[in-house]
Amino acid sequence: MMEQATGMAVRKTVTVEAAPAWAFEVFTARLADWWPLDTHHIAEKDAVDARFEPYEGGRFYEVAADGTETQWGTVRVWEPPHRFVYYWQLDADWGFDPDLERASEVEVRFTEEAPGRTRVDLEHRLLERYGEKAEQMVGVFSSDGGWNGLLQRYSDAGGRLR
Repeated sequence: MMEQATGMAVRKTVTVEAAPAWAFEVFTARLADWWPLDTHHIAEKDAVDARFEPYEGGRFYEVAADGTETQWGTVRVWEPPHRFVYYWQLDADWGFDPDLERASEVEVRFTEEAPGRTRVDLEHRLLERYGEKAEQMVGVFSSDGGWNGLLQRYSDAGGRLR
């Protein structure tokens, strides 16, 4: 079961034609293959890669062509191939905020529905931490430019990357 949040959250589900281990790998280790780095980056220079450090306390960050790294978040739970949770440390102006008390949180779960088929449940919670911009951010994260579109790109990439 997903951990229940008491505040504002965006919840999305997608089913991919892949085993949980592959679905987990594509989401975490092959992020740059599906994340739209040309539009979804925060550093001044364009990003060429995005990565999760695969352990609790690891960084979630982008890498520019010159090697510059810009952090987006911090891994809170790392349980491959079933689940991971990270702090989303971008504020409403898309800047990195190191204060975890202001961070929202993303949990992604991978559940095998049948051999070679995995349900991926994503919950982006604690959105009330955006304060007066919370409703706006719920809309952003729920949009096609947010998790709707990102999960569609992820689903499409899972089959392409075999």
